[in-house]
Amino acid sequence: MAASKRTPGYLLHKPTGQARVRINGKDFYLGAYDSPASRDLYEALVGKWQRTQDYANVLITVDELVLAYLTHAKAYYVKDGKPTSEIADLRSALRPLVKLFGRLRVRDFGPIKLKTVREAMLELGWARGTINDQVHRLRRMFRWGTENELVPPEIMHGLDSVATLKAGRTTARDCPPVLPVDDQTVAATLPHLPPIVADMVRLQRLTGMRPQEVCLMRPGDIDRSGPEWCYRPARHKTQHRGRDRVIYIGPQGQAVLAPYLLRAADAYCFSPLESEKQRRARRHDARRTPLSCGNQPGKLNPAATRPPRERYDGGSYHRSIARACDRAFPVPEEIASDAQAVAAWRTAHRWSPNRIRHTFATLVRKEHGLEAAQVLLGHAAADVTQIYAERDGDKARSVARVVG
Repeated sequence: MAASKRTPGYLLHKPTGQARVRINGKDFYLGAYDSPASRDLYEALVGKWQRTQDYANVLITVDELVLAYLTHAKAYYVKDGKPTSEIADLRSALRPLVKLFGRLRVRDFGPIKLKTVREAMLELGWARGTINDQVHRLRRMFRWGTENELVPPEIMHGLDSVATLKAGRTTARDCPPVLPVDDQTVAATLPHLPPIVADMVRLQRLTGMRPQEVCLMRPGDIDRSGPEWCYRPARHKTQHRGRDRVIYIGPQGQAVLAPYLLRAADAYCFSPLESEKQRRARRHDARRTPLSCGNQPGKLNPAATRPPRERYDGGSYHRSIARACDRAFPVPEEIASDAQAVAAWRTAHRWSPNRIRHTFATLVRKEHGLEAAQVLLGHAAADVTQIYAERDGDKARSVARVVG
């Protein structure tokens, strides 16, 4: 509280015999003078006023709040000692805020300024869903600031009043939904994948696990005591919420996975290092140059700046599939000189590992129901499964033939 601000006094209103307190020029009547109830109400009102005065003298800027929150986030959003992708997303959300209002006092930030930041995101060409997610991250920062008494509570209440962008009510574009990839497209891509990555795709198609979960598989994480194997990933998407994740692997998946279990319990089943060794072995078998000429077996390429790692991650798995799609569906010669047409072609003919999960979900829901899809996908709520599993239109069409 500022030194020049005197605490409002507990006063007597003689005409009515009530106690009163004047705060910011307004009188509050407290009930019978010197009664316990009036004293309690007085303490509550003055306490609220004092907190308001404390916050009113906060001089922290938006830049300073951002730096404090980033320090917190780097320690909070961590898995296995490494920062998660949330840090990169958070930095992206903070850039427009800092550029527009970095030097502004936090106490002067409000709903209109948050909407101004949102307009800047729209001008950057971000999609509606992305903008809503990034605005939510900004709110989360201000909520953290309120919790740590860096932001006045009324600021957070004002920011919560800013509604999300609604479909059809904004000029922000909407990203197309992630649809399942048909098995014919996957089958056409498999021959162009490294054998290890091809088996990762087959296993994911048979189990519906997330891309990160197939990348993290180790023999020691798989219980093979029953007819259906149970895979418990060492970490997973909802681990921080205290939820368990069990992936069931049937006979077909077991046949794909079995060759990769002949290794140490803590070794990763699918390794880029192993894949690179296989590639080099295939090239060596097809070699025509005499061993006395050219590169010697086992000699490293001096141009290689980063050696293969022990396991795939979501990014390297995705990129490997994208390269295979480009080989399986080459750009037609008639559009090869048009950069935009080439980009559109590749967008239309590439698929991601997440789409395999959608394919699995759609099939399970169609043949075994929503509950089975929910359990196998590891979702806590069925409404999340609805996003992954496309509705079966055959049932609707059969009903329409009868009642329509």
